[in-house]
Amino acid sequence: MAKIKHNNFLDTVDEVFSTAKREGILHLHSEDTNFTGRTIRINGQDLWHFGTTGYLGLEQDERLKRAAVNAIMRYGTQFPLSRTYVSHPLYLELEEKVTAMYQNPVIITKNSTLGHIAVIPTAVRDEDAVILDHQVHWSVQNAAQLLKPRGIPVEMIRHNNLEMLEEKIRSLRDKAAKIWYMADGVYSMYGDFSPVKELVALSQKYEQLHLYFDDVHGMSWKGKNGTGFVMDELGGNLPENVILFGTLSKTFGASGAVFVCANQELQRKIKTYGGPLTFSAQLEPASVAAASASADIHLSSEIYELQKILSSKIAYLNSKLNATELPLIASNSSPVFYIGTGMPITGYDFVRRLMKEGYFINLGLYPAVPVKNTGVRITVSSHNEMKEIGGLVDAMNYHFPLSLEATQTNESRVRRAFGLNVSENATNTFLLNDLKCYSYDSIHEVNKDEWNSKLGRESAYDWEGLVFLEKVFNGAEQPENSWHFSYLIIKDKHNQIVLATFFTKSLWKDDMLAPPSVSKNLEEIRKKEPFHMTSQTLALGCLFTEGSHLYWDRKHKYSKQAFTLLLEFLEKKEQKYNSTMVALRDFLKEDALSPYLCSLGFVPVSMPDSCVLNLSGWNSVDEYINTLSSRSRRHFRKDVAPYTGLFDISVENNVSKESIVQFYELYQNVKNQNFGLNTFTYPLELFSAMAEDTNWEFITLRLKGEIYAPEKGRLVGVMFCYKNLNHTYSPSLVGMDYNYSHEFQVYRQLLFQTVLRAKVLEFKKVDFGFSASFEKRKFGATIIEKQAFIQAKDNYSLELIGLLQNESR
Repeated sequence: MAKIKHNNFLDTVDEVFSTAKREGILHLHSEDTNFTGRTIRINGQDLWHFGTTGYLGLEQDERLKRAAVNAIMRYGTQFPLSRTYVSHPLYLELEEKVTAMYQNPVIITKNSTLGHIAVIPTAVRDEDAVILDHQVHWSVQNAAQLLKPRGIPVEMIRHNNLEMLEEKIRSLRDKAAKIWYMADGVYSMYGDFSPVKELVALSQKYEQLHLYFDDVHGMSWKGKNGTGFVMDELGGNLPENVILFGTLSKTFGASGAVFVCANQELQRKIKTYGGPLTFSAQLEPASVAAASASADIHLSSEIYELQKILSSKIAYLNSKLNATELPLIASNSSPVFYIGTGMPITGYDFVRRLMKEGYFINLGLYPAVPVKNTGVRITVSSHNEMKEIGGLVDAMNYHFPLSLEATQTNESRVRRAFGLNVSENATNTFLLNDLKCYSYDSIHEVNKDEWNSKLGRESAYDWEGLVFLEKVFNGAEQPENSWHFSYLIIKDKHNQIVLATFFTKSLWKDDMLAPPSVSKNLEEIRKKEPFHMTSQTLALGCLFTEGSHLYWDRKHKYSKQAFTLLLEFLEKKEQKYNSTMVALRDFLKEDALSPYLCSLGFVPVSMPDSCVLNLSGWNSVDEYINTLSSRSRRHFRKDVAPYTGLFDISVENNVSKESIVQFYELYQNVKNQNFGLNTFTYPLELFSAMAEDTNWEFITLRLKGEIYAPEKGRLVGVMFCYKNLNHTYSPSLVGMDYNYSHEFQVYRQLLFQTVLRAKVLEFKKVDFGFSASFEKRKFGATIIEKQAFIQAKDNYSLELIGLLQNESR
């Protein structure tokens, strides 16, 4: 099986966050000596504060402060004892008050993250199943991972997609006693709501359905006694099949979280032995006392006055925003607002401009949102006055088009990224200094010499190679083999090529670069559902080729402008084909372009290593062996040379249909065992076309009869090789009989014979392509680390792969 490096999610997030940090957007420090809630001091400037999650401003309430100070003076800074043994003296009073708020059993937890870890593994039993909304908070997703070692199915659906949820319920109802759907009440980025009433109706249709809500962003500013958005939607009555989490921090003004359920017995079990509730420290006295003081406010009529004040400010901000053309993603009664910027680089510029104007807001970045759905998150609180709310909108309305212009984008592109309506007056193009784009739908329309001068000499995508690929894949009957080719050439006013490339729209398996264990599980599902977890992808190059598919003169005066035109070209194609992902492939691992592409909305992911062998410096086998390292020479003498005489070695072309079928069977053997780079199996038509094309030839290995008489003449290996412009020899695919591959070292022999054949033809290099880099290095290949950059319409597939990857460990 090919050894493939797989992606580490943390590395990807680190790249995104590090870029934002360099741009001065993340990991900032407050310089205030005291807080009022209305302003925050950053980099020596007092800014109006529109980034808080303390929506009612209770964290600055004098009653909460005095209660916290008094508790410290009476009880100290902490109560270092597990609640299993003794609870802090103030705990009982707090629990009684919060119980009165909800009129249901509650448990106070250290925070919501630890609360979910305590509750989910206890509430969800071994015979149950879980379905996650893919935008549910990380703390819920993390706690759900603890269920997998117990064999509990954990599935995922697209955000608020009730049709998909119902399909999952139907698929699980014969396998699970209870089916738990886990979601947020109010989502923290866009400020949109969970469809609570519709979910309750669905639970009445399917009695197995139980609902688990994290409503920390719906707390206090909504509902009777400030019990939150979900309780308000439920009419204040918590059904037996609903579990709820609220918070004592954020809007509540203190610290901690609260678990609520109508099932007294479940509450007892969790409180008796609920993971962190048993083994973690309890809330500090100051936090308990502050929460108790806040609970008094929530139990009084004052909470409704506070809600009313905040509601008027939310309504005012909505009215101001609705009077502009700013791309507001969700307009509702939530205190969370999100203005889309599309590309991160536009978000960076927009935030910096607003900070210079005196306003602090947060930037929504991957992985909290899809990378192309970057935007600014505005939170309004009771601290904000109408004057600065209006001033913020005026500043945004003024600076937004300037940020678009400064980052070479436009409002239409932003709105399309979020699926919003595009204004008739919105511009779709912008002038870019003396550059002209030429786009084509077939390589036949492209000048052959121009193409080969910039993109020839690698893999199988010189001009004639693309003629071949178009013949096989352009409009094929099977969806997985039907590719659409697009070509782009950008020239300056002197007719010099600044950028040239080609793209294909094709069906990719979402797990193409996932660990083999994930792909194996998905392939079992695909036996019944062939296109399960597949996406229409617009990608640089194509799935068949490997190499540097982009020619880009980075030293040209207008190189960045050319790349901007490339992105606009991609967006138009993406809309035309309704692609769900864009992939820019085969950049060097340490490419200095990485931060720039991240700022344009692309997420870096590791690609398999590329392997290239330079054929200069030797003219005989002995000279070739002497170019290898001492370790590789030992490998050659042990695992290659002794086996060469066992085979009849041939170079074949124009082969019969029967031979092609035999070659194809050997290719399928290798493909079916290789989950390291999981793509669709190529069709037989591809190999038949190879037999008819003079640029393709087949290196075959057949067992010699005198060495292995019972199997005389048996075909045990074949290498499918493309000859690129008398310059690069490309062994693109391999086929083997695994009954003989190990005993006769078939793969290593094919690699060796490929090197010899390329030298005989006087080629300059061998492009060994992806995978098996450890083996290819032994033959002198240079290993080149590669990466790709992807944009997805949403994070669903990426997060689901991550879920499956954790499950397979």
